[in-house]
Amino acid sequence: MAQQLLPPSESWRLIDAWLATRVPSDFALLDPPATPDEIRNAERILGTPLPGDLAESLQCHNGVSTWTTILPEQSPLTVSGIVDHWQTCVNVAVENDGLAPRPWEDEPWWHPLWVPWAESADGAAQVIDLRPGPYAGRLGWAGHSGGGDFTDSWPDLASLLHAVAQVLHEGGDVRGLYPYLTTQGGMWWDAEDCHELNGQPLRAAPVGLP
Repeated sequence: MAQQLLPPSESWRLIDAWLATRVPSDFALLDPPATPDEIRNAERILGTPLPGDLAESLQCHNGVSTWTTILPEQSPLTVSGIVDHWQTCVNVAVENDGLAPRPWEDEPWWHPLWVPWAESADGAAQVIDLRPGPYAGRLGWAGHSGGGDFTDSWPDLASLLHAVAQVLHEGGDVRGLYPYLTTQGGMWWDAEDCHELNGQPLRAAPVGLP
């Protein structure tokens, strides 16, 4: 795979090909593309255009039908899930003074220009930061406990998807997380040399396609 950053559509093409071959049950959880009307309606409610790489990703898959570990740490949201999560967090932040950083934190609990594109297992949102400035487009975590966290953030969604596609087809890790297959034929990401999940054995995911 070329080292030049791939656009989300190409990364998803590679991810899809690997999933369809190696973990078809998880591949089936990916939803069809979002429609232009769904994306426009989300932009109207959020009051800002979706970042280009997120819009392109949604035009490949409108999130997933149920929470999944296809990607490391994050499960992609549908367009409606993005809107619902954003509205909920804005409402909570307004009611609890969560739109301004507290003295001991660098970031607020939530910001209207954070677009939640995925969720972690504990319900935290992985957000795309659309605030103007040199870090616009970066990924971070927010809306669970404490202020937003952009420590070691990805520069953008395209970079994360590129890294996943590269690992599945060439091997390696995504920031310390490696792909595994469960005994049920599903996918899991964990630290190197992890051998079990909930008492059940894991095996390293095969690299590339047969």
